Amino acid sequence: METDEAQRVLPFQLQFDKPLASHIKLAEWNPEKDLLAMVTEDSKILLHRFNWQRLWTVSPGRCITSLCWRPDGKAIAVGLEDGTTSLHDVENGKLFRSTKSHAAAVVCLSWEHDGQQTELVEEDLFTSNDPFFGFLAAPGLAFTADCHIISVYGFLNKTCKKNRNNFLNPEILSCGLKIQDGHGTVSTYEDRTSRFFPPPPRVPRMPGLVPGDTGFMDDGEDSFRELSDSSNRRFNILCSGDKDGIICFSIFGIFPIGKVDIHKFAVCTDNSLTYGLRNASISKVAFSKDLCHLIVMCSGELVENRVLEPSDRKMCRHDLLGSHCLTVNTSIFCTRKNELHQVALQASSIEDLIEVIRTSQSIMCKQWSDAMHAFHEKFDSLSTLIIDHGMDTTPQEEFLILLGGARTSPPVHQFLVSSLGEAGLKRVAKLVSAAGKEIQLIVLDHLQPAAEMIGFRMGELRGLSKWRSRFQGIGLDEKLIDNATEKSGMLLIQVERFMKVLSSAVQQFSNFFNWLLKSVKLLMSEPSDQLLPFSSELVVVFLKFLYDQDPIRELLEFSEADQCIAAGIVKEAFEMPFTTISKKIYCKNLLPLFPIASSAKSRSPIDPASISYYKEASLVGPTIQMCQQIDYVAFRIPDDSFSKFANCIGIVRGFMHQVDSLKKGYTTLEAVLLCVPDGYHCVDLSLYKESQIVLLLNETSTTSESSGNACMMIVQGNDLPFVSLARSTSLSCWKLHELKDSVVYLQMENEKVRGIPHTVVAPLAVSASRGVACVLAARKRALVYILEEDEDEISDAE
Repeated sequence: METDEAQRVLPFQLQFDKPLASHIKLAEWNPEKDLLAMVTEDSKILLHRFNWQRLWTVSPGRCITSLCWRPDGKAIAVGLEDGTTSLHDVENGKLFRSTKSHAAAVVCLSWEHDGQQTELVEEDLFTSNDPFFGFLAAPGLAFTADCHIISVYGFLNKTCKKNRNNFLNPEILSCGLKIQDGHGTVSTYEDRTSRFFPPPPRVPRMPGLVPGDTGFMDDGEDSFRELSDSSNRRFNILCSGDKDGIICFSIFGIFPIGKVDIHKFAVCTDNSLTYGLRNASISKVAFSKDLCHLIVMCSGELVENRVLEPSDRKMCRHDLLGSHCLTVNTSIFCTRKNELHQVALQASSIEDLIEVIRTSQSIMCKQWSDAMHAFHEKFDSLSTLIIDHGMDTTPQEEFLILLGGARTSPPVHQFLVSSLGEAGLKRVAKLVSAAGKEIQLIVLDHLQPAAEMIGFRMGELRGLSKWRSRFQGIGLDEKLIDNATEKSGMLLIQVERFMKVLSSAVQQFSNFFNWLLKSVKLLMSEPSDQLLPFSSELVVVFLKFLYDQDPIRELLEFSEADQCIAAGIVKEAFEMPFTTISKKIYCKNLLPLFPIASSAKSRSPIDPASISYYKEASLVGPTIQMCQQIDYVAFRIPDDSFSKFANCIGIVRGFMHQVDSLKKGYTTLEAVLLCVPDGYHCVDLSLYKESQIVLLLNETSTTSESSGNACMMIVQGNDLPFVSLARSTSLSCWKLHELKDSVVYLQMENEKVRGIPHTVVAPLAVSASRGVACVLAARKRALVYILEEDEDEISDAE
């Protein structure tokens, strides 16, 4: 018997067993590459290859509470305790976006892309022989796309009334993505900004800084541009949930598009009862592959409202405190994904460009302020000298007297020869000239291109907003977009005006300094033939309008205030889709899972759970089956939840489609309870592929955390005897309690099990796409197993 056990083939191959420098609290495999991201107890992010080579380490400086990958594996989303969600580049770990959407710790993340790859159109529609396309493609018309849309509407409304299905929609103006409407008409859309503009400007650096001095964001623009471009080709949404019950949604992980509070959800039952949650905290969120549903696991009190009138509401005495599962209807992201995609493309780019303008403005203000401070620090001493000599003239009058060729007054002579001097004058002139040139470069390289691109993109949005049948439903308000477009046009005018005033001011400062330098040379009896010429008229203008006035600062301050107003108007326009979409996200179904003791409500860590979706045959009627997406929710049930059974794992499937199936007279909701083998308890679990569940079990006889044994087990979900849960008219009972007499007892000899010579700890990181699992030992070790091993291979020695 012992010989047979020794020769028995182990189901999973141990790839390696490596030491860790610190304990790991979060771990996730990259969905596309052999990369493992981990978070240490002191909130450092580590990225390792499959061979355990460390690529980089990043420390955000704040407590990390959640982690997930972008679906293409090119970025990592990190949830922080202060409510911030940060995005990091997989190549180097640099931060390229940080958004604070929550007021509490972000405890769970789910990032999912649209199940159908967006198809890009390769043909150049601007080279079409169609006269409409030739008209629309003219580069001179591109900037005012919205106006041309109006023209096209006016013309086509007269010529295409007989066949409105073939009506040329505004998306044709921005060619690229194939979109099919309800009538079967296929139109195209693409962000056509690159056809008329170079790549968008970067956020300018403060002069004098070298790369690396500005932190993570410093070199992130190139990565961000590449990451944004790749994101924009496929519609994806990042969902984040916090411990206070707030769920936020953002397209591409950067453009906020919705926010809901699970405490405001109301679920109605057949007997006219409505239920809601109180003091709830989210523990897990997971998008379906088609983005139509979001499954949420939370803990809190399920309360009942019997009376419909708010003034007469009465809470039911029998509140259910425990863990609950919600199905949230997010079908708006699927049915309107094309419109949301287009709006998010433009709006997120505009927000980035506004940040370029804001930073440019701040840097220009500082540079000019520093230059003027140096100028007045030197020249204000002339006023003091004039007063000390008992004179009542102004510095401007004294300089005009000097310019007129009269005898130099004692204070002016002392100021030019001693106080200021040739070296001081050259130093001030150099500072002002350098500031002027730097500001001009910032305007030409950053501010002006950003303002032009904002104007163009707002024009694109304005055109889309006029297609009310498609875009009004997602909150793209035509009036608000019109106001924002007008403000973006005014911004362009202000930039042009500022450049003219700046050029004139810099020229007059230079002319004034040239004249003063020649005056200093003459006073010191030094040759001045090699000096630059000057204009006396410009000196008079400078003394009258620039010497004690600062139109550049006034313009910058006015422009900054006006830019804030414009940014506020743009923000208001972009908040309308956010508000509109938020109202269309609602709770579709609620399932009470298991009770928790009031003393255990705030316990940590949260009981392990996993949510996944699989394509498999399921009922669409009493006898008809078809292949569709089925949700699986697996979770560990605390031992103190039910008195009839303990050490159990619950698996629920078909919850997502339960409401729709009940309307058709049948149920898809099924569940099974698994009892962990005697002598073991579940540390963590994870849904794997093909409805398999990976369980991580510790021996209960272990005397200390640092010694003992464990095992990893895979259970075939399809082979489990799921039980249909009967339809209930009330939510005031725990559905899993119905399974107390049909518990399935797992047997070690009947499952694929691999022994582990360590006491293990959560988290268990499993990759369905790569077929690997990372197990963490209590003694700070990481063990990586290959789950797809051929069972006929010779057993490896432990």
